[in-house]
Amino acid sequence: MIARVLLVLMLATVATGGGLWVDYRAFQKRSLPLPAATATIEIPRGTSLRALAGQMTDEGLLRHPYYFLALAYQRGDQARIKAGEFELTSEMTPADVLDRITSGQVVQYPVTLVEGWTFRQAVEAIDAHDRFSGELGRLSDATLMAKLGRPGEHPEGRLFPDTYRFPRGTTRLTVLQRAFERMEQVVADEWDGRSDDLPIRTPYEALILASIVEKETGVASERPEIAGVFVRRLRKGMRLQTDPTVIYGMGERYDGRIRRADLREATPYNTYVIDGLPPTPIALPGRAAIHAVLHPGDGDSLYFVSRGDGSHFFSATLDEHNRAVRRYILGEQ
Repeated sequence: MIARVLLVLMLATVATGGGLWVDYRAFQKRSLPLPAATATIEIPRGTSLRALAGQMTDEGLLRHPYYFLALAYQRGDQARIKAGEFELTSEMTPADVLDRITSGQVVQYPVTLVEGWTFRQAVEAIDAHDRFSGELGRLSDATLMAKLGRPGEHPEGRLFPDTYRFPRGTTRLTVLQRAFERMEQVVADEWDGRSDDLPIRTPYEALILASIVEKETGVASERPEIAGVFVRRLRKGMRLQTDPTVIYGMGERYDGRIRRADLREATPYNTYVIDGLPPTPIALPGRAAIHAVLHPGDGDSLYFVSRGDGSHFFSATLDEHNRAVRRYILGEQ
């Protein structure tokens, strides 16, 4: 094939007094004739170089398919065409195009899982991405955990919140698997470097407490201090008494308000009623929350109350806490 292409070029060059060779050299330096600043091309698996040149010509991305073929053979790229979706820009030369396609630099689509989301919210976000394949939402939590290699385990809090990037056609289960494995790695790394003498016996308990810290934190810098309050409460055998766990235990019944009856309701997650930690995480904690519970802030505060601006007022005694509640919650001066 290369011999045929180069022979055609040579004969045509002789016939035109060298003009074709000059044109071929100019082709190598010219940018692509794209209809816009950027364009994408999807190359099916098994596409040959000739088929690719024809496809690019049909899509208006290339004016000289035989020049493109000659360049690919000249570079030794004729058998290195990769499948996938590639982004091309109007600044790219034909050599740049070959570099991108032969190196497999496919378009990567982002999906973001947010700190504080529940497992189901994360699944919905992955399902909503139209570039991925396979639906997760129709599968039960138990089925998903089995597919992740953790049959019988609870899914909450097991996905690491971050932005992940994948090529078109990636299965949604693959996205879920990446987030699951990332959380396991982050927890393991943070657990290995934890502080001494924590009332947290296992990495899973750290994950549970981190999810509570995540939901309680409106100001990032407060995470260690909030974690310190909960760690001191656990050491003293005090109940955590944190509203996000009550809300999680209420499930779909939660309408934006917590009533006195809700605080007294005996659910596995009501930390006003149960001792110690709830049985599972209540949300996806980020690395900062995980780090905070394994390196809690020093101090003597055992209570905190929201100031209404995302930050909290911390108190060491119940009397001081009650005064803060009257000021910040009830509006008394």
